[in-house]
Amino acid sequence: MSLEKIIAVTGKPGLYEIIAQSKGGIIVESLIDKKRFPINAMHNVSVLDNIAIYTYENEMPLKLIFKTIFEKEEGKECVSHKENNKVLIAYFLEILPNYDDERVYPSNIKKVLNWYNLLVNYNFDFSTIEEDTDEEEE
Repeated sequence: MSLEKIIAVTGKPGLYEIIAQSKGGIIVESLIDKKRFPINAMHNVSVLDNIAIYTYENEMPLKLIFKTIFEKEEGKECVSHKENNKVLIAYFLEILPNYDDERVYPSNIKKVLNWYNLLVNYNFDFSTIEEDTDEEEE
């Protein structure tokens, strides 16, 4: 499984894995309770592989943030997304010290940490995440 097959659906809690394509959309399975249901064009969907977090220099892909948390926590869960905002912000500053605090809200940090913990509980293999190498060597 890769982050290209993991989605977040607006208005629905948790994360979902794309299982199959149907005539009207896609079939997804919840990572929390394994329930399956169809997603059509009426749902607002975000693929985790396409999400990035604003920093002062550029945007940091979510997958690299997940990998950083994974390495920091040695494969275990990170702080709960239910902690107070001060704890969440302090933790996120350890992970991504240059994140843009004017465009990244505590609610965004909660989502990132919650999604990471869901993936850990789902036994997602974070070692498969690779940094995109768009830079040319001199």
